[in-house]
Amino acid sequence: MDDWLRRVSTAIGSDEALSNEDSTALLKIARIAAHESGDRKNAPLLCYLIGRMGSDRPLEEVLEAVRSSSS
Repeated sequence: MDDWLRRVSTAIGSDEALSNEDSTALLKIARIAAHESGDRKNAPLLCYLIGRMGSDRPLEEVLEAVRSSSS
């Protein structure tokens, strides 16, 4: 995570840290949501829903589910 994201995460009360792999997966998910859906607003909304899942499901697995359902 970069300094800005770490600072804002702390400010909102999150002690979570994003690994490089998770960051990459989330950015890929956001890109698919923005471009495949035809509505860029779906990118932050989908990322929010993924965060709300509260599951231990790896983001790479979620990415694959997003890819397969977007085709």
